[in-house]
Amino acid sequence: MQFKVRALTKDQYVVIETINAVDETQARQEIKSRGWFVSSIQKEADNRFPSLTGRALNKWKSTFSLLLFSKELLALLQAGLTIVESLEALVEKEKNEQTQNILMTLLAGVREGKRFSQTLHDQPTIFTALFIGIIQASERTSSLPSSLSRFIQYQERIDIIKNKIVSAMIYPTILLAVGGSVTIFLMTYVVPKFADVYKGTGREMPWSSQLLLDWGNFVAQHSSTLIVSLLGLVIIGAFYLHRSWKNGEFMELVRNLPGLSESFHIYYLSRLYLTLGMLLDGGIPIVTALTTVEKMLTSTMKQNLHRALQAIESGISLSDAFENNQLTTPISQRLLRVGERTGELGKMLTESANFYEGEISRWIDRFIRGFEPLLMAAIGLIVGTIVVLLYMPIFNLADGFS
Repeated sequence: MQFKVRALTKDQYVVIETINAVDETQARQEIKSRGWFVSSIQKEADNRFPSLTGRALNKWKSTFSLLLFSKELLALLQAGLTIVESLEALVEKEKNEQTQNILMTLLAGVREGKRFSQTLHDQPTIFTALFIGIIQASERTSSLPSSLSRFIQYQERIDIIKNKIVSAMIYPTILLAVGGSVTIFLMTYVVPKFADVYKGTGREMPWSSQLLLDWGNFVAQHSSTLIVSLLGLVIIGAFYLHRSWKNGEFMELVRNLPGLSESFHIYYLSRLYLTLGMLLDGGIPIVTALTTVEKMLTSTMKQNLHRALQAIESGISLSDAFENNQLTTPISQRLLRVGERTGELGKMLTESANFYEGEISRWIDRFIRGFEPLLMAAIGLIVGTIVVLLYMPIFNLADGFS
């Protein structure tokens, strides 16, 4: 958004400028970073005419990639630049306005003397608590490049697992969309046409075909109402799916389906171990690390983790606390005990995640090989049944003529 700012420069000149910023606070920080005194600031009215496409396009363009930001910042720090110089370079090369505003806010905060982690904390919608915690721990040990490198490796591994799941669902989704479209087309257009043809024959039809043709007549008479109702159901379903996905309710529902609960439990355990291993290797205390990873789990696992955290605070070892609260498997339990004996708990947590990532990949492959043929058979059965029911009266007419 844009702000019209009236300010006093170092040379005692009054200037009026238009500043692009996320909010008024960021606009004020931008003016202060120039050494100017803000006299007044006013948000300019938005152009509402291209509201729908404009907002959608800006939202798409303003997607901030935390992984890309970490890679670029790490490359500049390893080249010998300071954090201020690195942020200045990133601001200068950035062409996207929204991303540039985010980087300018970070740069203004660091120039004011704030810690880098504090400037990240000021933008919680952009930077995750996990990333902020890693940066905060690195400031105590002066190991920002190594912490960034560790976060990049972690995020890339998480993205690999997510991409495997998304790729596995692309083909079934296409099948469902095509099969559903064909079925809707047959039931809303083809069946009513056949119903008109058969209406004047005066012959008795099989009850199944008659039921289908009655549906065709009903669609022909109430087509507009059915179209509006169908669109309403699609919109409501999409809204509910989006809300349940954001709240984690969708994953909790899928996790409880028969045959999938164990695989999803392993998936979340793998994420838990991988994240904990990275945080512990980065020097973050175990209690802080457990509090940080709590948000990425399902509601049931959150409760178990909270009880495990209370047990750890009372003096129980991590392996025992996890075992008592269903946060381990026989393999991970042994690895955790080895890590506690050798003092390499973070490494053993990462090894547990590596072990279960292999299991997740194999489960995805088995699921795709079994689910896709079943889905194709179901779609073919539905479409075939509709076609056969439509042509059964024709067969009866042919028998009558013969």
